[in-house]
Amino acid sequence: MDHRLALVLAAFLTTPTLFAQGGTTPPAQVQVEERPVSEETITVEPIMEVPVVDPNEPLRAVELMPEFPGGQDALMKYVSSKIAYPEEAVESGIEGTVFITFVVEPDGRITNVMPLRGLGAGLTEEAIRVAKGMPNWKPGMQRGKAVRVQYNLPIRFKL
Repeated sequence: MDHRLALVLAAFLTTPTLFAQGGTTPPAQVQVEERPVSEETITVEPIMEVPVVDPNEPLRAVELMPEFPGGQDALMKYVSSKIAYPEEAVESGIEGTVFITFVVEPDGRITNVMPLRGLGAGLTEEAIRVAKGMPNWKPGMQRGKAVRVQYNLPIRFKL
């Protein structure tokens, strides 16, 4: 029986030691000071202005880019079958790449065909002619909606 009493006393005596050594501490009492609430309105200037995007402006990168009917291979076949090498370029031995840009509209039509970098001798004009004659594309998609997309296309001319 004396051993049990000694164990109980030892347990009570070590409890304050555990609290002092970083054990669980009893919750402290906190006093809260009450203050009257002000109904003053505070106006804050915006941190950053977000530019407004023109919904008619074509996008350059979208979730799903426009696609020529049948894909890239079909586009290359179409362009090579429609290109007529201008006589002036043949006579001058001009080769190279014409870079054109155009907009694929939400309905797939090709509009605003323009050269980005031309070659002269009728090659730039021929690339534009072929691009303007392309069939409708599968439009680009952004957030599940067909959108206007700016598309760049290199057309290589080789003798």
